Amino acid sequence: MEAGRTGTRSRPDRPPRATRGSSSAEPSADDARTFDAAGAPLDRGTSRRGRGDAASRRRSRTDQPPEPPADPVAAARTICLRLLESRSRTRQELAQALRRKGIPDDAADVVLERFGEVGLIDDKAFADQWVRSRHTHSGLGRRAIAVELRRKGVDSETAGEALAEVDDASEEARARALVDRKLRTRPGVPDESTARRLLGMLARKGYPAGIAYRVVREAVAEHAAELAEQIPTDDGS
Repeated sequence: MEAGRTGTRSRPDRPPRATRGSSSAEPSADDARTFDAAGAPLDRGTSRRGRGDAASRRRSRTDQPPEPPADPVAAARTICLRLLESRSRTRQELAQALRRKGIPDDAADVVLERFGEVGLIDDKAFADQWVRSRHTHSGLGRRAIAVELRRKGVDSETAGEALAEVDDASEEARARALVDRKLRTRPGVPDESTARRLLGMLARKGYPAGIAYRVVREAVAEHAAELAEQIPTDDGS
């Protein structure tokens, strides 16, 4: 008997349908990442380790010191002049910049000595300028400025001479100006928490505790008195 009469009509083979929750027949992007170039399976941990090793190799190449230039003295001169265009710098600052650029120490010393002879490097003039700028414009106390000068390579004697320009009276006046400005921006009568914040600000800026407590106490009392005078009396005056 013919097959078409006795059974269901045969159908050509079709690829199985992907059911819900089952994986597709074609590999996904994630599946492709689990095989190496030769088609061998590669577990995810190994793949991540490989990527981490590659990143470590890139970092190690970056951390390596640069090759010294063909003419290190000329390169050092160019680097120093470019840095001095923005602001004056100490000898230590320039020496550190040259070292980062791969300039040999002997070539750096030649340039730095020459710049010092012609006055392009002057740590004393730098310290004087730095003290005036940081105290007047940034409101820093002598202690904070001294730390900055030491980090920039200014010796203690030179730093002390520059810091002598700021005496106790000028330091207290600058601290009072900072506190008054803060109080003007805060509404209401200053309380204990306000005083603590003001003391913390002055401490961070390098003011000694004696000046800070005296300035905050006087400023808070005067500010509170000014606010009290603005309160009308019973007779409406």
